Amino acid sequence: MKRQGKWLSLGAVLLLSIMTITPTAFSQAQHVSWDIASINPPTDLTFKPGGIASALASDGSKIVLMGTGTFVAPAGGSGRSSAVTGGGTWETFNTGNVSTGNGTYRVTGLARWDQAPGFLPSPPIFDDIGDLAETSAGLAILHIQYSDGERGILVLSCHLVGTPDSVFEGITATKGFVDYTFAVLPVDGVDANRTLFHVRQ
Repeated sequence: MKRQGKWLSLGAVLLLSIMTITPTAFSQAQHVSWDIASINPPTDLTFKPGGIASALASDGSKIVLMGTGTFVAPAGGSGRSSAVTGGGTWETFNTGNVSTGNGTYRVTGLARWDQAPGFLPSPPIFDDIGDLAETSAGLAILHIQYSDGERGILVLSCHLVGTPDSVFEGITATKGFVDYTFAVLPVDGVDANRTLFHVRQ
């Protein structure tokens, strides 16, 4: 009985050790950069910083954003994080496409990050933002603070070659009590509404 108890105790210690070590040994935090990117296919096939993206509210009013930044996603993904940088500019428009406000915003936190399958073929695609080998599709949900004091959410979604069609390309956002829930999707010949992630382990 004593020997059996000894082996049971040893087994419990080993199990506890595995449970403690496994997450750090087999899963690491992801260092992710994001960009609202500039690219204008089919004539321009190079991703560059400084793009714009838009989303619409239910009445057709619009928000237009520029931006770039980084975040650290906790090991295992999907978790919240305050390890964030970045922001950009915003401008809102009414249903008559008349500007109703503008300013800057900054990212205050990561609510969720989920990496998705997908890649960029090189050539014909080139990347002036980062390392093409680190490009990634995915979905990021960021907490943001607007310069006029309102808070909001910025959703960045990136669809690459091989990404499921359920993943859209572009952004949605909230600002105060307004939900700009309908992404303006990219179209060829228009340099707008495209995003890009780079993931470094």
